[in-house]
Amino acid sequence: MTRTTPNWAAFITAEPDLARTVEERFAAFTHHVVATLRKDGSPRTCGLEVRFARGELWLGMMPDSLKALDLRRDPRFALQANPGPGTEMGGGDVRIAGRAVEVHDPADRARYAEEAEPPEPFHLFRTELTEVVRTYVEDDTYLVVEIWKPGVPVRTLKRT
Repeated sequence: MTRTTPNWAAFITAEPDLARTVEERFAAFTHHVVATLRKDGSPRTCGLEVRFARGELWLGMMPDSLKALDLRRDPRFALQANPGPGTEMGGGDVRIAGRAVEVHDPADRARYAEEAEPPEPFHLFRTELTEVVRTYVEDDTYLVVEIWKPGVPVRTLKRT
């Protein structure tokens, strides 16, 4: 199978510090928000649990959930880490965009089920990344935006 865009392992290799920060941010809470595209092209947002394992970012979903059906039809997605309670976002706001590829291989599905213990049956998608973004406030002065895209080093923007 040829990947058209990098997976999580490739992102870790390219930008290990940002990858670690993003994983920590997602690990802070169980539920996050995924955006998919409906048949008519409008966005759908839903809650979702994610898993980083074996060099992949995995998305597991209930059978025939609308978000899974959306991804089968159009694999583009955007994923946002849970901001947490109140106005503090420890670690900043992180978002991942890319394509979700459904996993049918029985061995991969069994390994995921053993690790994540999802309710059966389930849809399983691995991700290919097109963008990772972290936004945070530095020194109570600057809004900092770090943007990574495949094949390009992280670009950092600071605004006052």
